[in-house]
Amino acid sequence: MLALTRRLVRYRSYTPGASESAVEFISGWFEARGLNVIRYKGAGPDGELSSLVVRVGSGGPRILLHGHADVVPGDEDQFEPREEGDELYGRGVYDMKGALAAMMYAVEDLNVLGCEATVELLIVPDEEREYGGQTGAEVLIGQGHTGDFLITGEPTDFHVGVQGKGVLDLRVTLYGKSAHGSQPWLGKNAVLLAYEHYRRILELPFARARSELFPYPSINMARIIGGDVINRVPDRTTYDLDIRYLPEQDPEEITRQVRSIDMPAKVEVLFSREPTYVSRRNPFVKALREVAERHFPGNPLSVGRHGASDIMYFQRKGVPGVEFGPIGGGHHGPNEFVVSSSLETYRQMLVQFVQILGKNSTPGR
Repeated sequence: MLALTRRLVRYRSYTPGASESAVEFISGWFEARGLNVIRYKGAGPDGELSSLVVRVGSGGPRILLHGHADVVPGDEDQFEPREEGDELYGRGVYDMKGALAAMMYAVEDLNVLGCEATVELLIVPDEEREYGGQTGAEVLIGQGHTGDFLITGEPTDFHVGVQGKGVLDLRVTLYGKSAHGSQPWLGKNAVLLAYEHYRRILELPFARARSELFPYPSINMARIIGGDVINRVPDRTTYDLDIRYLPEQDPEEITRQVRSIDMPAKVEVLFSREPTYVSRRNPFVKALREVAERHFPGNPLSVGRHGASDIMYFQRKGVPGVEFGPIGGGHHGPNEFVVSSSLETYRQMLVQFVQILGKNSTPGR
């Protein structure tokens, strides 16, 4: 399984071509083991990317395992994984090629052992990217690949992510006054206005909100563009704001609050995605926690997840889902790692979860 993880990491799948190559390799891996792979084109701005489905079992309930083959960009050396003790380092080992490798082996295990439930492993090429056109998850849902419960292998350290923040991306343009760079006091620097505008956003009521599973919303000034030549005071600056809001909050109200700031600014909505939620009393959630408690020395709490995932697309179709993945750290950063031994534990958890559900028949939603 570690060898498979290392192989997956070597695909620089932050580009569409490399992501497609990784999906091609995964398809061949299953076919070499005699498992049927269903492949769908249609994801991506031009519909050129492929998503995969591998199914085992034929009974109830219908469990979906979800993984993505793409990653965010990283330094070149991150695509040559290295081991330090029980930690495997590399881009995507934690988010989420390690979990994907474990899911692949878990599906093979279930095929060999026999599976009373129906399990579909859904693999998409584009969870980390945003573009026009259908996503891999939307393509699979459109082909009828839904079920009773979904687990996506996003990194959670064996906690069960029952809530995920919503996403609201805003573009803010500030207008100042131009002047010669040698006399900045005669102008109004729009770059400095942007910083002041961002500071005021942090003081708005929505930014101070709290909930049971989240201490605060996430507010990130992600990009800023301002100025043209070095000897002129910039009179216009644009910055992009990535807001991850709490499940109880309203994105329209957040946008209204941002627009209410008394400064010369234009606020545009670039992207919005609703939060995700499943009850901690959901029978599938309870079963997953019971299995995790057998293996995890800590307490596999139900937690809120700051990031977003493809669960949202399935939630729209009435499929409850959780984020649940192995132990590690540093995802999207320069020192991303996964605890190697946790991948085998994760594989066993998934197999036992499916076996318990198959034996006990379908719990109510």
